[in-house]
Formats: sequence, C-alpha cells, structure tokens
Amino acid sequence: MALFPYLDTNRQFYLPVGEGHQLYVEESGNPQGIPVVVLHGGPGGGCSPAMRRFFDPQKFRIILFDQRGSGQSRPLASIEHNILSHLLADLEKIRQTLDIQRWMVFGGSWGATLALAYLAAFPQYITAMVLRGIFLCRERDLDWLYTSKGAARLFPEAWHALEQQAPPGTGSLLERYYQGLQGAEAHRYARAWCNWESTLALMPTQSQGLGSDDELCMARQETHYFRADGFIERPLLDACAGSQVPVEIVHGRRDFVCPPEQALALHQVLPNSVLNWVEGGGHSSMDPGIAEALLMSVERLLRELV
Repeated sequence: MALFPYLDTNRQFYLPVGEGHQLYVEESGNPQGIPVVVLHGGPGGGCSPAMRRFFDPQKFRIILFDQRGSGQSRPLASIEHNILSHLLADLEKIRQTLDIQRWMVFGGSWGATLALAYLAAFPQYITAMVLRGIFLCRERDLDWLYTSKGAARLFPEAWHALEQQAPPGTGSLLERYYQGLQGAEAHRYARAWCNWESTLALMPTQSQGLGSDDELCMARQETHYFRADGFIERPLLDACAGSQVPVEIVHGRRDFVCPPEQALALHQVLPNSVLNWVEGGGHSSMDPGIAEALLMSVERLLRELV
C-alpha cells in the first residue's frame, strides 16, 4: 500500500483563538468526506504536507493545523498562554469553526499525547483514532529522555554532546535548557536540543551551530511543556481507561524516543483498541514500516466508518 500523492489544499486560513494567538489551519481532500484532524508532534513540531499522505483524498476531509506557537501559527515559538488546556480549547474552536460534528483524530508522539487528552475531555466528538509512537508524558517517560538513567545509556556520545552544550546554571538538564532557550544564545541551544531528539529518532543530525527558527520553536516548547509534565492534570491512562472509541495504535519496536511499553500500557486500558507492532520500526511516521502500518490502520477504520 503506497502513500497517497501530495495534493493542493482546498483552503488555508488563520483562526484567532485568543491571547494574541492565531492558528494556521488548512483543509484538503473531499469537503464531503470523513473529517480527520491531524495532530503534529513536538510540542512545537508543526504540520507538513507529508502528513496528508496517509488519507485517500477522495474519501477524507483532511484538516491540518499548527498548534499554538508552532509552524505557521502566530506568534512563532511563543510559550505565553500556551498550556495543554489551551490546545484542547483550540481543537474545539477549529471543530466548531469548520462545522464538524465528529471527526477522526490522527496523531503521533506529542500528537498522541494531545489526542489522548482530547479523548479524555471530549470523547463525544471522536469517531475513531490512529495513534503512533505513544508518549504518555509520565515522570518515567521524561526521565528516559532527559536524565542519565534512560536513553543516555544507549547513545552515550550524543548524551555527552547534549550535556557539553547545555546552558550554564543549576538544576536539571531540562531546566537549564529551558532557561537558556529564553536568552541570547537560544538558537545555539536549540540546535543541541534537537540533535539529541534526532539521534533517538534515528534521523540525521545537524552540525553544531545556530539552529533554525523551527528548531527554536521545538526546543522552547518542549522544555516549556516537559518541565511542567505536559500540564497534564490527570494521568492519561487513568483519564482514558475504558473508552469505547475505536483506536488503532502503531508503535515501532525500535522507538528510542517513546519506549514501546507505553503503547502496551495504553492498549491494556482501551478495550476497543488494536496494537500494531512494527518490527524494526523507529519513531518517525516516515519510517517505511511505520508508514505502511499507519496506512493500513486508517484503511481498517475507514471500513468501519463508511
């Protein structure tokens, strides 16, 4: 099964959501098709045209948007008035603005985190979900990423580089990067931060130096959210337990960003979920095995919804 070809958007617009934030929103595919909203990762990752390629444009009404401070949303890299409750309210504002009664939710990594928080808050508006690279944002999940006791033991050179390039100061590595990403050297710290994540995702890294605005956005928002445990008020497994919404879970066996036990833990509390392991699969949605599994998951749910 091949990814669907790139297609032009039907429309693009900015949606004011308060506190000075404007969200970039785009629609493509069939205006009369099954609505699906795509939640990008990060926080701070932004959406891309490649995210549309998992959906048959003849059958789906595809909605992509950049979360607060991300991608083409304004203001870029802003962490002001930007916590999980804002993102959930923004999703509802988009749904209501587009006059959508219920929609499928598709998200990976932090996008899966946001999707689960949305499931806990607004299950009545969800027809089905496809979740990739499950990230529950628990203390143990953050420790895996940002302390010497986790992924650092698998990638010691990359971890050493992250430590060596860290902002000066006291406190945890996460806290020091958060502080440094507010100052004059923010772009330099952003490059170091994003290189660590790229290493875990088995993706190419960049040479040391100044990061792009997109890297700054990712690094600043991740540190902002993760130092506050994602601003999650109730553990996601508890909040979503017992939901009957159909959920397809796709997770790579070699996902070093989000260790696979998170996918199993989620599957065990969702009685109407299917867990699809991808042998040799990593974290990225463009990993060939992951992409194939996502396409098949969307197709299975489509058969249930039509």
